[in-house]
Amino acid sequence: MTAKKRFAASVLLAGLLLSSTACADARREQPAAAHPPGAAIASAHALATEAGMQMLRQGGNAFDAAVATSAALSVVEPISSGLGGGGFFLLHDAKTGKDIFVDARETAPAAATPAEYLLQNGEFNRDRAENGPWSAGIPGLPAAFVHLADKYGQLPLKTTLAPAIKLAREGFPVYGRLARGYASRRAVMERYPGTRAVFLAGGAPIKEGDVFKQPDLARTLESLASKGFDGFYKGDVAEKLLAGVHAEGGRWTAQELAGYRVKERAPISFKYRDWRIVTAPPPSSGGIALAEMLQILQGWDLRKLDEAHRIHLVVESMRRAFRDRTFYLGDPDFVKIPMRTLASRDYAAGLRATIHPDKATPSDLLSGQQTPLEDEETTHFSIIDAAGNRVAATQTVNLTYGSGLIPPGTGVLLNDEMDDFALKPGTPNAFGVMGYDANAPAPGKRMLSSMTPTFMESPDRVAVLGTPGGSRIITMVLLGVLGYDQGLDAQAVAALPRYHHQWMPDEIEAESGAIPGPVAKELQAMGHGLDLPSDEAAGGRGSSHVWGNLQTVLWDRKAGTLTGGSDPRNPVGKAEVMAAPAAAKAR
Repeated sequence: MTAKKRFAASVLLAGLLLSSTACADARREQPAAAHPPGAAIASAHALATEAGMQMLRQGGNAFDAAVATSAALSVVEPISSGLGGGGFFLLHDAKTGKDIFVDARETAPAAATPAEYLLQNGEFNRDRAENGPWSAGIPGLPAAFVHLADKYGQLPLKTTLAPAIKLAREGFPVYGRLARGYASRRAVMERYPGTRAVFLAGGAPIKEGDVFKQPDLARTLESLASKGFDGFYKGDVAEKLLAGVHAEGGRWTAQELAGYRVKERAPISFKYRDWRIVTAPPPSSGGIALAEMLQILQGWDLRKLDEAHRIHLVVESMRRAFRDRTFYLGDPDFVKIPMRTLASRDYAAGLRATIHPDKATPSDLLSGQQTPLEDEETTHFSIIDAAGNRVAATQTVNLTYGSGLIPPGTGVLLNDEMDDFALKPGTPNAFGVMGYDANAPAPGKRMLSSMTPTFMESPDRVAVLGTPGGSRIITMVLLGVLGYDQGLDAQAVAALPRYHHQWMPDEIEAESGAIPGPVAKELQAMGHGLDLPSDEAAGGRGSSHVWGNLQTVLWDRKAGTLTGGSDPRNPVGKAEVMAAPAAAKAR
């Protein structure tokens, strides 16, 4: 039998097996009810983890801890996220058993039409898309705090925002990544008087070891804590935001600020082997891509393959998912997305049949551009509490320090998420990914995102995970899921080496050491192009030496243990576990 016939037969057999088990997989019988033996939080900064833990010690639940952790990250990680940005919150309510997706993505101002991002010669205005007021969407994160506190929390905002307010007022030690990020964005950030007032308050740029205080941000957080939604989107703070944007030539309106609303959406859920995966729906592209990739890979037992063939198949699944991301995905309130098709097993089976077991499939379309070398942008945290509530949250201001613009008197660093729209169809954004009409801007529309907060559930284990990393978020979460499926613990999953393919450019990128030399040669023999850090010595572009900042927690129901994993690439991150008091277990 030829290799082609053997491959076709294996695809047919896999399809029959999937078909016969689909009904049984659809509704798996849950194990006997049990509570975690405590609570766990993993976040990108120890001060944010501690803020969340304070809420749990004060009788709050995972959702209160999420507000405190998120707000604290907004203070100590302005390089990655903040009140001027947005995020996605994936929730599991243990009492009802429901999974909820809270969409706090930024929205497009009405003035931000595609024509506003073109130069007079018709070329794309990259500076306007990435810097200053035109790059900023209407922020969503403050509204998410109000929504989570009002609908799911047990503590008032004055309590859950208190740690962040204290950090902003009293300051915290500047760490290396914060100082390096400022140095890389200094030329843009110092264009704006409001930003200079914050980052040059001591007369010189922030440096590692300084105590960084943000009194205006503390006052903005206090307004949000005391007045809720109106404390940010209306009144004095809103007036200062508008004045700062207008002074730099932007055209936000008071109606757009006051009209912002978070949206609850149904998460995507699907089966992969023994796991039920729950993840982000559009306007995240991550959940559909994750479903597509994992269900393609369902046809093989990756654990039995040699490393080169395992990477080959995983990369081929990445290639196909990113191709679909480019053409089909956007804001579901504005675009009809074929979600059921893209996330279905039948569609995945069809894609699987196009994968040759020993040869790369050329992307064979328009040439792409290099993915930027980034690991600074966006942040993630994961939480499980003693009652079994869970939160996976990813939040961002997009690129390093967002737009660079702080409207004077607010302390709020605005995002530059408008670059995540297809501002010029077919033109790659800052992360090298392209988009077309489905992700074109429109008033109130939410830009496509790669953020992929995710839950995993099996009969024995429950995991919460996510990471920053631009377009690489999706593939890092994929590798994390595969790591848990291989039996790794939380810290090992957080430390996994990473590789990536996003359809265009047609090449595999990888961290230093992620693909050993002999495996790289095998992949090249299969037809894969490689962009590896070691290529730099030979004159190649090379990839970033490390990527992402994965934060994850794991509840092993069988062993009765709760553990956390914080990415070792980030020295200020922290995973912390707290034993549950008897009262919490009974709640």
